Amino acid sequence: PEWYLTQVLMWIGNHAQFLDEKIQPILDKAGSSVNAGLEFSRGLVMLILEKLAADIPCLLYDDTLFCHLVDEVLLFERELYSVHGYLSSFPSCMHILSEESCFQRWLTVEKKFALQKMDSMLSSEAAWISQYKDITDVDEMKVPDCAETFMTLLLVITDRYKNLPTASRKLQFLGLQKELVDDFRIRLTQVMKEETRASLGFRYCAILNAVNYIATVLADWADNV
Repeated sequence: PEWYLTQVLMWIGNHAQFLDEKIQPILDKAGSSVNAGLEFSRGLVMLILEKLAADIPCLLYDDTLFCHLVDEVLLFERELYSVHGYLSSFPSCMHILSEESCFQRWLTVEKKFALQKMDSMLSSEAAWISQYKDITDVDEMKVPDCAETFMTLLLVITDRYKNLPTASRKLQFLGLQKELVDDFRIRLTQVMKEETRASLGFRYCAILNAVNYIATVLADWADNV
């Protein structure tokens, strides 16, 4: 997908000056409110929507390819809005990703890869060690690596779904994040039970620091609608 997504971004960029300097004055002179550059972009995005609608059913059950498609579409959307000033009221790829069969697959794949990430972060040798243990002024909370990585995972998921067009779809992703928080809580509890005989031990203290850090960050995020 990156080939045709990049191609469209190149076409938009390469034609911007011509549309702005040659075509826009003609439209302005005719008293039209049409923005030549945005209409050109909208037309190309419509082609992409057709292409995605044809591609997605073929990739739906290949986790790696489907995940790659979603990643590339999200990168494309980000550049389309931030660099080329595309309007949120125009048709976008997020509408395709929001369609029921595609969206449910996206949620499933997102959960699968998040759980795999959690498995690897907790089995890492550095799981309970702070990355900043030697920098006192940075490491007041003594945050273990697994807790920091977990919160980064949640933040990345938020970043991926924040531009979905409807609140109901965003709430479904929020539901996934709540599941992941609960799953992480259960994992911490399991590790803590193994450490109860050494409640002043290194790992037991690291678990308490992890819980404190996660609670603090979630409280900070409470203002983020």
